[in-house]
Amino acid sequence: MENEKYQVLLYYNYVDIEDPETFAKEHLRFCKDLELKGRILVAHEGINGTVSGTVEATNKYMEAMHNDPRFADMIFKVDEAEGHAFKKMHVRPRPELVTLRLEEDIDPREITGEYLDPKEFYEALQDEDTVVLDARNDYEYDLGHFRGAIRPDIETFRELPEWVEENKELLEGKKVVTYCTGGIRCEKFSGWLKKSGFEDVAQLHGGIVTYGKDPEVQGELWDGQLYVFDERISVPVNRKEHVIVGKDYFDGKPCERYVNCANPECNKQILCSEENEHKYMRGCTPECRVHPRNMYVKEHNLTEEEIQARLERIAEEDGITQEA
Repeated sequence: MENEKYQVLLYYNYVDIEDPETFAKEHLRFCKDLELKGRILVAHEGINGTVSGTVEATNKYMEAMHNDPRFADMIFKVDEAEGHAFKKMHVRPRPELVTLRLEEDIDPREITGEYLDPKEFYEALQDEDTVVLDARNDYEYDLGHFRGAIRPDIETFRELPEWVEENKELLEGKKVVTYCTGGIRCEKFSGWLKKSGFEDVAQLHGGIVTYGKDPEVQGELWDGQLYVFDERISVPVNRKEHVIVGKDYFDGKPCERYVNCANPECNKQILCSEENEHKYMRGCTPECRVHPRNMYVKEHNLTEEEIQARLERIAEEDGITQEA
């Protein structure tokens, strides 16, 4: 039946929204009426969202948005899904759609990098005079990325301009091409690059999601999986071959399974096999393994004796000394 099929929508639009707070409240009611789930950010500069729902509900949502003159030309990236990709529905007003916190903000409607369609981006990946810069965070890159792309050593998007300032020699005198998940981060970041003096700047229009769906390139030259910010965690991109680039945090073996460190005060995302999750009690460090709030210990009701047995196994196999 049609209503049993689900879709995930990914979209953004830079457009003036006079009263983000009121818009957010009204939009939340509208989404809940459609029984959608997801996360939508609203700012004076526009909207950025990803929602899941039945095909019928998501189609109604897209139709309603396109009937609003502000979003008439908004592009939706649509993924089939087995069910909801989120647990709840949130619509929140924000100062920015993507957090860069620049002293002088960038309006992508006034300055942004040249748009490259998937075929043009595919060609840029193979151009030795082009530098391809991943505009995402390190943990996103580690799960999957374009072949030959530079990995910025950043944990959050707002760190990227500073990273560029410190690594200018990698980019100077080259054509700089950047990419991100759905395109929204690159709209602003590529504009910042141009404003910062990089003359030849381009971006993958529509992001990795659009590239993976393109019937001609079919995600070629992408290795690994694409990190997504919902319950799915990762989705495939390359439809011609699958190369695993992720490495297990503990033993370095090929891995594409993300977990959060069991210490909620750390919560670091790590690639980790099920076997190693159990072996290390989902703790990314010796301290996290014995932290009094370790969630793995609580979930499995481990006794002090069981914890000690696991610590002894780690010490024996890895040569690590640890006290509980």
